[in-house]
Amino acid sequence: MTIEVGGRLPEATFCRMGAEGPELVQLSDLTRGRKVVLFALPGAYTGPCSTIHMPSFVRTADAFRAKGVADIFCIAVNDPFVLKAWGEATGATAAGIGLLGDADGSYTRALEMDFTAPPIGLHGRSNRYALVLEDGVITAANVDKPGVCDISVGEALLAKL
Repeated sequence: MTIEVGGRLPEATFCRMGAEGPELVQLSDLTRGRKVVLFALPGAYTGPCSTIHMPSFVRTADAFRAKGVADIFCIAVNDPFVLKAWGEATGATAAGIGLLGDADGSYTRALEMDFTAPPIGLHGRSNRYALVLEDGVITAANVDKPGVCDISVGEALLAKL
């Protein structure tokens, strides 16, 4: 599937950490009737994900909300336990960024956004992208080239609003 403005993402079930532990959530339930930011990255605790990508959305979270964004979600090919710890470590949780686990990478593969980099131990991970969705429709999209982290950062997406 091609990620493009005017398109819709396929339905997906993600796992996140809820008040009672891991819980499943549908993408359509998170986006229906709302303006949301959705961004994806290779994984928790990985280099640029922890030092560039996530911090950019922590920094811009309030500015997105000031522009009418109801929620910000990050998708990573990780389990909800790792994502919970990473959210706390990066300040994402405190900034109100929801962390969604695509633990088996099925959603990432459905978008044809997966990549594998054996020399650095990454298998079936997500390429970086950042989207604005309004009622499930993509209204802004920034997709980085594999191995790059520049146009999918918070500031670049915010400039499109």
